[in-house]
Amino acid sequence: MINTTKQELVIERVINAPRALVWKAFTEANHLKHWWGPVGFELVVLKLDVRNGGVFHYAMKAGGAEMYGRFDYIDVQAPEKIVFTNSFADADGNHARAPFSSEWPIKVMNNWTFEEKNGKTTLLLRGTPFEATEAEMARFVQEFPGMNKGFGGTFDQLDTYLATLK
Repeated sequence: MINTTKQELVIERVINAPRALVWKAFTEANHLKHWWGPVGFELVVLKLDVRNGGVFHYAMKAGGAEMYGRFDYIDVQAPEKIVFTNSFADADGNHARAPFSSEWPIKVMNNWTFEEKNGKTTLLLRGTPFEATEAEMARFVQEFPGMNKGFGGTFDQLDTYLATLK
């Protein structure tokens, strides 16, 4: 489900697994590598330090192409919440422009919450450009449909992966 308020992307997803397992899937490299990223890409975890001030640096590979990403964790409250900025990166983990647009924001602020009810976990994702220009904000909003599709595919992979752990 996608919902937006001006410049904020809001996605809610019910995951058919308890919060403790979902939390592990989001915070442990041996789980992340099986589902994070666009459909068809292989994820390589280069660094993962999920704590306040920690970093997740990764590579995504497909068809001979390679892209890098980075999360900078700001507020981690296991197993309820992760606040972080994410960006594209270079191989060394430095923030970089998106390979597809010079108007994509360098950083996006994310607030993700995890709530368990009846053995299922509701993930609420809220994202908005961080320290962005008007052009970057406009491009972010323009890409809401693509981000919804991309996150949908990624979370479908998470569902499939978690089903193998039960």
